[in-house]
Amino acid sequence: MRAPTIRDVAERAGVSKSLVSLVLRGSEQVRPEKREAVLRAVRELGYRPNTAARSLSERRTRTVGVLLNDLRNPWFVELLDGLNSLLHDNGLRMLLADARLNRRTGQDPADLFLDLSVDGLVVVGTLPDPAALEAVAERMPVVVAGAREAVPARVDVVAGDDERGARLVTEHLIGLGHRRIAHIAGYGAVGELRRRSFEETMRDHGLAEHARVAASDMTEEGGYRTMVRLLGGGPDRPTAVFAVNDIAGVGALSAAEELGLAVPRDLSVVGYDNTSISRLRHLWLTTVDGGGHDVGRRAARCLLDRFDHPEAPGRVHLAAPALEIRGTTGPPLTD
Repeated sequence: MRAPTIRDVAERAGVSKSLVSLVLRGSEQVRPEKREAVLRAVRELGYRPNTAARSLSERRTRTVGVLLNDLRNPWFVELLDGLNSLLHDNGLRMLLADARLNRRTGQDPADLFLDLSVDGLVVVGTLPDPAALEAVAERMPVVVAGAREAVPARVDVVAGDDERGARLVTEHLIGLGHRRIAHIAGYGAVGELRRRSFEETMRDHGLAEHARVAASDMTEEGGYRTMVRLLGGGPDRPTAVFAVNDIAGVGALSAAEELGLAVPRDLSVVGYDNTSISRLRHLWLTTVDGGGHDVGRRAARCLLDRFDHPEAPGRVHLAAPALEIRGTTGPPLTD
C-alpha cells in the first residue's frame, strides 16, 4: 500500500500543497479553519512528513538542542514544559542532553548538538564555564534559561528575578516579627544573587547583626546538614530560615523535625522555586514562584526571534517572582 503524500493531504483538505507545508511548519499565517482541515486530513490519511527530505530542502533540522545542567532539580521540569510547548507550536522538536554526564565522560557538552546540526541551543541552568558558549554561539543561536552567569554578546538570558524574590522572602519573615533569620545559601550566580539580596534586605531593616548565612550544595542532604549546624547555636539559634531552593528547604524541614522543633510554631522555613515538592500537602512549604513555565516560554520566544535576527545583541529577560505563603511560616514564639 502506497504511503500518503503531501499531495494526498492537500486534495483531501481542499487546499494547495504550499498551504499544507505552512501548516506542517507551524506557521501562524494560516486561518484556523484551513489549519483544522489540513490537520484533519493528516489524521485521516495517517500522513507522516518526510523529515529528512524537508530538512535538506530547508537546510534546517527543525530540532533544538537543550543542554540541562541538573536533571535532579524539579524546577527545571516546569521550565522545560514551557519551553517545549512553544517550540512544539512552531514545529520544532526538543533534543535533551545531560551536561553533567557529558562532563564526567570528558565530552564538551555542546559537541553532540553540533554533530546533529540542531537549529539552535537552549542551555538550562548553571554551567561551570559559560565562556565555552562563545564558539557555539558563533555557529547557532543560543539562549540561556534559568541562570545568570555572564554570556557571550549574542546570547540571550531568561531567568527569574532572584534579587526581588529573595527580598520578598526576607521581608515576609521580618513582617511576621522574626529578627534572627538565617539563609541556607547556594552556588553560582543565582545563589549569589539570592544571598546578596537577603543580606541587603536584612541590612535595610537594621538587622544585619542577626543575619546568618551558611553554604550548602542545594541538595536535600545539603539542606539537612546545614540546618543541623544552624540549629546548634544554643539560645541564639535562628527563628526563621530561608533556603536557597525547595529541595534544600525539604532537608531543613527534616532536620527541624528530628531536633524536635515544630514548624512553624518553633521555626519558620521558606524555600524557593515553587516546585511540585513544595505543594505536597504534608509539606505545604512557603516558597517563591520564580515563573518556571514563563521562563521556558520566554526562552523559546527568544530563540525563535534569534532565528530571524541572529546578529542582534543579547538581552536579559527577568520573570517577576511571587511569594506563595503556605503552612511553614508564622510569627516567632515570644520570649
